[in-house]
Amino acid sequence: MTSTARDIRFDGDLERVRSWASDLEENTMQQALTSARCEAVSGPIALMPDAHWGMGATVGSVIPTESAIIPAAVGVDIGCGMIAVETDLDASGLPDNLGPILRGIGKTIPAGFNRHYKTQNTALDWLAKNPLSTDLELKSQATSKMGAQLGTLGGGNHFVEVSIDERDKVWAVLHSGSRGIGNILAREHIAAARTLCGQLERALEDRDLAYFLDTDPGFNSYIKDMLWAQDYALENREQMMNALLEVIRSEVGRPVKELRRINCHHNYTERETHDDRELWITRKGAIRADVGDMGVIPGSMGTNSYIVSGLGNPESYRSAAHGAGRRYGRKAAKRAFDVATFEAAMEGRMWQKSKAKELLDESPMAYKDIAAVMDDQASLVQIEHELHAVVNYKGTK
Repeated sequence: MTSTARDIRFDGDLERVRSWASDLEENTMQQALTSARCEAVSGPIALMPDAHWGMGATVGSVIPTESAIIPAAVGVDIGCGMIAVETDLDASGLPDNLGPILRGIGKTIPAGFNRHYKTQNTALDWLAKNPLSTDLELKSQATSKMGAQLGTLGGGNHFVEVSIDERDKVWAVLHSGSRGIGNILAREHIAAARTLCGQLERALEDRDLAYFLDTDPGFNSYIKDMLWAQDYALENREQMMNALLEVIRSEVGRPVKELRRINCHHNYTERETHDDRELWITRKGAIRADVGDMGVIPGSMGTNSYIVSGLGNPESYRSAAHGAGRRYGRKAAKRAFDVATFEAAMEGRMWQKSKAKELLDESPMAYKDIAAVMDDQASLVQIEHELHAVVNYKGTK
């Protein structure tokens, strides 16, 4: 199936949004149109097939700006993304009982609100080489967790998985971001942008679309902190992946070689050239999918994930979806679904079944159909491998 953008036109012939979504809620489209009308935006917004309502800007949107940046469009989990490693291990090499792998992950990778009891040497080394030099006046407790949280998973939709592809090859996969420090930096800059826009009486339909122009003092301050948080998130995934591979090696009882590693953001912004224009391309819940770019697109904890290569579609700013996208908010999901249905959807996987009630808002039913998402973006990415998770671990309280 070949998909094309479903162009949405607003206010005469002025194109505002290009959408690849066949399953789109009305409030999501209205939010995207609101974002597109923001004076800081310098062209049509690209709406990915997993798009859903978010804070300020739509999750699953790609937003071009030329001389401005919208901190809330990047989001509060700066640099959140996916990492996947293809191993030389075949499915037959995994133990019949996957419980020890699940328990090993829980012991090795702190998750939820947990952090390393003692900051790891790898974290200390990275922070020594990449110190945070922010213009913000952060409280000491805001930065005290940086080392202890580097190499930790967090909660929500973040996860660790051991998966098998269509060739019976074993993959290690995980999803996480910049943890507490990224959240703190993001919220401080979002608040500063709101204050500035209020002081300068810049018109905003939604205060979460507050922005910095590149002539504002806050612009470079935000860019510096954002880039640091993106690097922190990238390193966070690297350290957890190394720990995950050690768990797998320990439980299979033999060396497991890493064949390739893919580590990509899906909440970030960077300077790129499109149509001969230098733009900031903000991907909030979207991955870069230029020709040759490799990406990891997860479904939900009960559905498959995909290793993809980009097709470089210029209409989407060479971008693609970051996952399945939520259909139900967390509270709505807990009202709508029951544990028995959740457990049935997770059949055939090793997971934290004893935590089913707590994880109900992350059940597969709370998300859109990942197969439909992949069909919708056939013009954006090519599927290289389809992964079926046999072990799933998530952060809980």
